[in-house]
Amino acid sequence: MEYFGYFASIIIGLSLGLIGSGGSILTIPILVYLFKINPELATSYSLFIVGITAFYGGYSHYKLGNLKLKTALYFAVPSVISILIIREVIFPKIASTLFTVASYAVSKDLLIMIVFAILMIGASISMIKKNKTEITNHKINYSQLAIIGALVGIVTGFLGAGGGFLIIPALLFFANLPMKQAVGTSLLIIFINSAIGFAGDLYLNTPIDYGFLLLISAMAFIGMFIGILLSKKIDGSKLKPVFGWFVLIMGIYIITKELFF
Repeated sequence: MEYFGYFASIIIGLSLGLIGSGGSILTIPILVYLFKINPELATSYSLFIVGITAFYGGYSHYKLGNLKLKTALYFAVPSVISILIIREVIFPKIASTLFTVASYAVSKDLLIMIVFAILMIGASISMIKKNKTEITNHKINYSQLAIIGALVGIVTGFLGAGGGFLIIPALLFFANLPMKQAVGTSLLIIFINSAIGFAGDLYLNTPIDYGFLLLISAMAFIGMFIGILLSKKIDGSKLKPVFGWFVLIMGIYIITKELFF
């Protein structure tokens, strides 16, 4: 299963490079089911893998002129604040076993995977449905952008997910960015969110296997490199529905496995 996990890690970068989202949605299931990593620790690992991959992708898009720094900062600052509150204050205080129903114990790990699966299903629906036409010549709504940034920070803090599937629509409709600029700017925001979240975990002395992380990140880098090359020739928005169906199946599988097997 580990060899399949390394191959699947390429898809993390491929998704980020092509459509600016979806990579973190895959990272947690890959770490938990293919590499047998504890879900709580997997959220930390996910922040590192997605963050370092997004950094490379964001820099590549910057050279292509697809990155809007001011917009990224308006989104990222409130997002970072939410991440720090969730991971440093709230997350460590959640008990390992939340409650028991009859003889069935609902654990923190189970909660992470179920919430993550619900997030995957929600993300898949947003990817599958046809996007509205991009709005043009409209003033950027920075206040709404900041609010959405704070909400994405909650998702990132709790689940170790970059939240690209939320960031892309926000940049399209509240920052009025074309698709390619939304992808590039999204990658910078994902990097900032993930880096701050992972740094917070280091502060809490979370045990980290850096050799493993660098290996998985290297595979994701390969996917990112391929994705960026393909993004020059392929419209990433056309691939979203296909990827969305894959994410939907994954989400349903996780819920089924965690609750019934």
